[in-house]
Amino acid sequence: MARRALTLPALRRLSGSPAGAAAGAALLLPPFQPARAVTYMPRPGDGAPRAVTLIPGDGIGPLVTSAVEQVMSAMHAPVYFEAYEVHGDMKRVPEEVIESVRKNKVCLKGGLRTPVGGGVSSLNVQLRKELDLYASLVNCFNLPGLPTRHEGVDIVVIRENTEGEYSGLEHEVVPGVVESLKFCSERIAKYAFEYAYLNNRKKVTAVHKANIMKLADGLFLESCREVATKYPSIKYNEIIVDNCCMQLVSKPEQFDVMVTPNLYGNLVANTAAGIAGGTGVMPGGNVGADTAVFEQGASAGNVGNEKIVEQKKTNPVALLLSSAMMLRHLQFPSFADRLETAVKRVISEGKVRTKDLGGDSTTQEVVDAVIAKLD
Repeated sequence: MARRALTLPALRRLSGSPAGAAAGAALLLPPFQPARAVTYMPRPGDGAPRAVTLIPGDGIGPLVTSAVEQVMSAMHAPVYFEAYEVHGDMKRVPEEVIESVRKNKVCLKGGLRTPVGGGVSSLNVQLRKELDLYASLVNCFNLPGLPTRHEGVDIVVIRENTEGEYSGLEHEVVPGVVESLKFCSERIAKYAFEYAYLNNRKKVTAVHKANIMKLADGLFLESCREVATKYPSIKYNEIIVDNCCMQLVSKPEQFDVMVTPNLYGNLVANTAAGIAGGTGVMPGGNVGADTAVFEQGASAGNVGNEKIVEQKKTNPVALLLSSAMMLRHLQFPSFADRLETAVKRVISEGKVRTKDLGGDSTTQEVVDAVIAKLD
C-alpha cells in the first residue's frame, strides 16, 4: 500500500504530544547538513603557486595530462606546470628533467612506452631509480555509480619500486646463461605501516613467495614482522602471492593495505584495479624521501592503443584522481576535495563515460563534465 502523505492539520494533531511535536519538527525541518570540517591552517606563504614538473609521455599521455591542466586551470589551483618532452624510445631520461623534479619535488607524468626485450631499459624504471622513488602506491576502490562484480573494495597496494626483480642486477654469465639478482630492504615495510597508521587503515597484508624463495622473500617477511611489532593497533597478516590472486578475484573486500615486493605488486595492483572498475579509474603515485611522481595507478595499458589515441576517447579519470592525490601531497586539501568530488559526481551520474566504462564519450567531454561539477 502506498504511504499516505501527512497533511498540515495532521501534523498539528501530532504535535499535541512531546513525541508528536518531535516527529512533526523532524518532518518540517530541512535535512541535517554537516558542518565544515575543522579548518586547515596554512603557514604564511603556503598559498603561493607551486611548480610541478610535467611529463606528458607517450600514447594517451598527452591527452590525460592535458585534461589535468584544464581542470587545474578551471579550479584556479595554486600549481603551474613545467613541461618536458620525454619518450620511451629515448636512451635515458634527460638530465634537465631529473633536475626539474629534484627542484620542484613533485612531478605529474603520463605513461612512457617501454620496448619489450632487446635489452632496452625502461625509462619509467630509470626515473624511479634516479630519484629513489622506492614506494609505489595504487588505490583501488569502488566508485559510486560504476557497477562491478564486487562491492566494498578499497585496497591500497604498496609496492617496492626499485628493488626485487626490477633492480636490474642481471648479466650473462656465459652465452645462453643469464643470472639475475634479487634483493630487498625493510624501508618498504616501514612505509606501508606508516601509511596505514596515518590514514587510519586497520590491516596490512604482506604478499610473498617465501615458501619457494626462502631467503629473499624470507628476508622481506622478517622485515614486515619486525615493523609490525611497532604498530600494535594495526592487524598484520601474510599471504602467498598465488593464493593472494585467487582471494582477490573471489573476496577482495578482505584486503585493506597490501605490501609487496616489486614484481608481485605490479601483478596484484593491476588485478585489484580490474576488480574495482578498471585501470582507467585507479589513481597512484611513487614516492621517495625527497620527491614524488604521480601517474595512473595501474600500469596495464598506460599508453593505450593507437585507435583510442586517434579517436581521443581515452579515460582521464585515473590521472585526475592521481592529481587530487598530488594536491593533498602539496597540502592543498580543499582543491583536492573539490576535484575528487567532481570526478565522483560525473561517474555517479553515468551520463558521460569513456568506452572502457561502457560509454562513448571523448576525453574532452569527460573534462568538460568534471569542470561543470566543480563547486
